[in-house]
Order: sequence, then structure tokens, then C-alpha cells
Amino acid sequence: MLSRLTQRRQFGDLTEQEVLALAIGAEEEDARLYRIYAEGLRTDFPDSAALLDGMAAEEDTHRRRLIERFKQRFGTVIPPINRSQIAGYPARRPYWQIQAQGLERIRAEVGLMERDSARFYTAAAGRSRDADTRKLLGDLAEAEAGHQRAAHDLTDQHLDPETRATEDAVNRRQFILTWVQPSLAGLMDGSVSTLAPIFATAFATQDTWTTFLVGFAASVGAGISMGFTEAASDDGELSGRGSPIKRGFASGVMTTVGGLGHALPYLITDFWTATSIAILVVFVELWAIAWLQNRYMQTPFFRAALQVVVGGALVFGAGVLIGSG
Repeated sequence: MLSRLTQRRQFGDLTEQEVLALAIGAEEEDARLYRIYAEGLRTDFPDSAALLDGMAAEEDTHRRRLIERFKQRFGTVIPPINRSQIAGYPARRPYWQIQAQGLERIRAEVGLMERDSARFYTAAAGRSRDADTRKLLGDLAEAEAGHQRAAHDLTDQHLDPETRATEDAVNRRQFILTWVQPSLAGLMDGSVSTLAPIFATAFATQDTWTTFLVGFAASVGAGISMGFTEAASDDGELSGRGSPIKRGFASGVMTTVGGLGHALPYLITDFWTATSIAILVVFVELWAIAWLQNRYMQTPFFRAALQVVVGGALVFGAGVLIGSG
């Protein structure tokens, strides 16, 4: 890490030729990023994709102007300089990480890209003491400011309040289908399905360590099963539920969490203390699931409570009866 840091150059050490080459490379990279984000949004969010297409076209215009200036002053060979080689230059986040977080994260990233570039060029122009370099950096800062104005114009053109509200609604629905719904299903399955084996073992053996091991195994096993089942049940192409890997991960993790919630108290060595805490955890889990169903799935709270709390209580009772017998 230290060797990589010491190899990075300071912006103040660059020649005018290198500064211009750096700007050309930055414009090329930003245009590619805008187009990548646009392609990822085109199916579900065509208006935001159109906005990004327009911004990519603006970056292309800036790049052509910069190349023409470079050719006039320095010839046709552009030095290969990029952001990662310059200390203090705002780095771009990996596009796959941004895309994976959805529409709002992409919008936020685009805003950061615009502000980073404008701030960098303005600060660079202010530090320059050479008249020609100062003018060059000032031109770049002006170009970025123009890009920001163009971006605002494009936003007004493509993302009026009604369109943005529609896209936000689609984005929220996608989030619920891909993450919330599988997570809730997993949490419910993990919380309810493990009640019987955990409490049957607890009351049959009154051994907290054995109970914990049974609960841990049941939780992990249920998580793996639910994760693979969710991932294999629907590829998301026709249903629009999103990536099966994401859904499987969400379902599997939350299934495991749901079971571990009332298994972990049995790490306490005193049986009745552990059991009392486990029962309290079960009570909180079931009511939390009912609230989440009401909050995200618009299930009437009374019906959600009836399905989850009453069902969970029956499974819990069955486990206690079997273990006590």
C-alpha cells in the first residue's frame, strides 16, 4: 500500500501537457461510466437513461475540445495518465458497486462525479502560477461548470416531477420484490420453523449447550435450504423480481438470523434463564415480523399478527409439549 502511495504524482508536478492529457482521460472515463449506468437503467427507467445518455454526449463534446487543444499545442501523442496515478484526484467508485445499489445510488454517484470534477479543476486553476497553465485549467473548470448547467437542463427535460415520482415508485417496488419480500419470507420461516426443534430439545434435555447446537444447526440448515430454494424458484426474467442470487442471499441470511435469535440465549448455562430470554426473543421476533409485513407488504396489521404470532405460538406450544412429554 505504501509503495503505491509513494508512486503517485502530485498534481503540482505535472506539466501542462500532462494536465491536459489527464483531463482528456477523465472525460473519456466519465462518458463510459454514464453510458454503462444508462444501459443498466434503460429497461426500467428509460427517462433516467436518456438523461445519462445526454450527459455522456456532453462529455464527448468536452473530450473533443480538449483533444483539439492538445493537438494544437503538443501534437498527436497523448501521454497515458489516469486519475489513479495522481495524488488527491477524485477517484471514481467501481461501477458494479454503484449499479448493484439501484437507481438512487446511481443518481447520487452522478451528482458526486459532477461536483468532484468541477471542484478539482477550479482548485487546480487557483493553485497555478503559470499564466498559460492557469488559463488552461480555468477553461477546464468552465467546461465542467457548463456540463453542470447542461445536466440541470437535461434533468428538467427528462425528469419532470411526475416522471421522477413514477421512477421512484418502480424503484421502491423493485427493492421490495428483490430484497424485502425474500427477507421477510426467510425471517418468518427461520423464526417459526425452528421453534419446535429448539424448545422440544430444551425441555427434553434441559441442557443449554445441546439446545444451542440443535438450534444453530437448524438455523443454518434452514438458511441454506431457503436460500437455494428462493434462488432456484424464479430467475426474475418474467416476474420482474430481480436477481435470483440477491433474493437467495436475502432469504438465506434472514432465515438463519430468524432461527439464531432464540438459539443464542442457550449459550447461557442456566436453563431457566436461557429459556426465559429465548421466549422473550420469540415474542419480539414475531411481533416485529407482523410490523414489517404491515409496513412493507401492506398486510393489515391484525391479519399479519394473526398469521405470524398465533402460528408461531402454536409451533412454540407444540415444541414445548413434545419436549416435556
